[in-house]
Amino acid sequence: MTEQHTSREPDDARHFSPQGKEGGAAGGSAPRGEKLEARSAADDKVLRMGSASIPKLILEFAIPSVVGMLINGSYAIIDSVFLGHAVGEIGLSAMTVANPIMVVFMAIAMLVGNGGNALAALRLGEGKREEAERVLGNVVSLSLVMAVIVAFLGWFPASTDWLLSLSSATDEVRPHATVFIQIICTGFILQCIGLGVNNFIRTCGAPNRALGTMVIGLVSSVAFNFLFVIMLGWGVAGSGLATVLGWGCSCVAVLWYFCGRADVPMRLRLSTMGLRPRMDGTIVAYGFPSFCVQAGMAAVNFVLNFQLVKYGALSPIGADDALATIGVVQRIAQFSIMPLVGISIALQPLLGFNYGAHKVDRVRKTLWYGIGAATAISLLMFALVQLFAAPIAHAFGIKHDGLVDFTAFAIHLQFLMLPFVGFQIVSANYFQATGQPARSIFLTLTRQILFLLPLLYVIPLWLPAVAPQYNGLDALLFAMPIADFLSIFTTALFIGWEMVRLRRLARKYAR
Repeated sequence: MTEQHTSREPDDARHFSPQGKEGGAAGGSAPRGEKLEARSAADDKVLRMGSASIPKLILEFAIPSVVGMLINGSYAIIDSVFLGHAVGEIGLSAMTVANPIMVVFMAIAMLVGNGGNALAALRLGEGKREEAERVLGNVVSLSLVMAVIVAFLGWFPASTDWLLSLSSATDEVRPHATVFIQIICTGFILQCIGLGVNNFIRTCGAPNRALGTMVIGLVSSVAFNFLFVIMLGWGVAGSGLATVLGWGCSCVAVLWYFCGRADVPMRLRLSTMGLRPRMDGTIVAYGFPSFCVQAGMAAVNFVLNFQLVKYGALSPIGADDALATIGVVQRIAQFSIMPLVGISIALQPLLGFNYGAHKVDRVRKTLWYGIGAATAISLLMFALVQLFAAPIAHAFGIKHDGLVDFTAFAIHLQFLMLPFVGFQIVSANYFQATGQPARSIFLTLTRQILFLLPLLYVIPLWLPAVAPQYNGLDALLFAMPIADFLSIFTTALFIGWEMVRLRRLARKYAR
């Protein structure tokens, strides 16, 4: 099928023309000709999303996005590896207890950052540059408000104790987890800017610069972890401080891109900052699917921790070691889906721009190329974790043979459906990128809420009764691949219906 509405490109070009009102109003102290030339270069980057080769665009956007998400996922991996070797299983247990709380904070950052990014991509696709800049300013303002609230909750003893109790912290683990959470809460604004606003750089057509800001943060975090945890022996507190300082370095790089350059499609200006209730509502609606993914993950981790303490206490390895070992598995699980999330994030501006420009055939092709790329990465990750399960356990400082064997067993089960998870993640994000948040929300909730949460309660009661060789702790691990299968099947139904709808849209726009 030929692409739809290619004749719209001159209109799009008119919206972004440096001779137009917006181009002439570019900020900065450079001469007018230089400003117009910079604007023209930025316009070309944006317009390429609606005309250049789709596989080439996906490759260009996806490589830095995937690497960037791997970098983002590496923060928790690095913390756990350093703590596992320097502090031992108690450090890993503290990280497991703190993890769902950190995921809640991540959900808040993505609610604002991803929602604003999706809206900005649509506005750029419609040729509304000034509106896209207002979205960027609004996101930064919302992030500041959220950060103040999170910092207060982190240092308010009643809220911290409640969160740690919800996360099933044992008496031995609680002091370590408390210190870590308080430090993370203090630096939350740096995470909001360094991670959430970073996605806007991709929408500006500069994925390599987006990657660069994340590399700065990761390298800084590794260096600070080595200094604080290994050299100075600050333990969990040093790990938390290293993470926050890594976010801070990324934050500085992101702000410099939007405030210190004239050749970008969107700039961060004081005049565009502020809270606009109507725009805030749209940002939250578009970001709600991403929030649901993270909030659902947090809910699952809260329940999982509770079940781990309950059934771990009845098993040979005990509650604290159950938290430590399954915590390692969860870190690897979260890390393994990061490149898949990276693919979906890379596709977001491409899908949003072309959907906003009514280029339906490019939307459809972008989706299927993206699914293919995500599936290829899923297969690679599946092979790696299945082949190297035991070495992974050793890398996190787990030394006891019984714990290593249990960790390897858990890894093998956790990742059974990984080859198909990329399809589910990309498809759910597609609905978010094309302005269909309700469908995206439902699909993101199917695995985490609709399927996995009930299975975490049912499987440990049912499986040992029919298969006595498995205890309750073993049975918990079977819930995850079953939930994956059910959510993938549900997503396939939605994508089938969406292909029918896109064909109808293509016929409508062709008239």
